[in-house]
Amino acid sequence: MKKTNDIFKKNPEKHDFPAAQDYLELIYDEQKTVELIKKLTAAKTIYKKCKDVFRASELPLLPRENKYVQEDLQKVKKGIKLSPILLVRGNNKLIIADGYHRMCASYLLNEDLELPCRLI
Repeated sequence: MKKTNDIFKKNPEKHDFPAAQDYLELIYDEQKTVELIKKLTAAKTIYKKCKDVFRASELPLLPRENKYVQEDLQKVKKGIKLSPILLVRGNNKLIIADGYHRMCASYLLNEDLELPCRLI
C-alpha cells in the first residue's frame, strides 16, 4: 500500500490557486475570495485523514469510473505525485476549494490515507 509521501507533493502547484479562486468566486464575493486565496497561499501544509475530509465536506464520493478520478488514479499508478487539497472552513461544512477529484481518488485507494491539505 502506498504512503502519503509516495502519492502527494508537499506543496500545491501554482495552477491550483486560480482553480480554487474560480470555485470560491461562486460562493463568496470577489474581495472575500481574494482574501481566502491569500490565506490558502500562505497556509502551511497539514495532514488530515481522507475519510475525515470526505465526511466534513458532505460531498458525494465520485466513482472510480469518473474521468478525473481515473486520471488521478493513473497518475498515482505511474508514480506522478498529486497536489495537496485546498480547504476552506464554511458554515459547519468543509469546502474543498481545489482537489475534490484527488480526494475521491485517495479515498478509493485508502480511506485512512493522510491527505496533505491547506486548511483555512
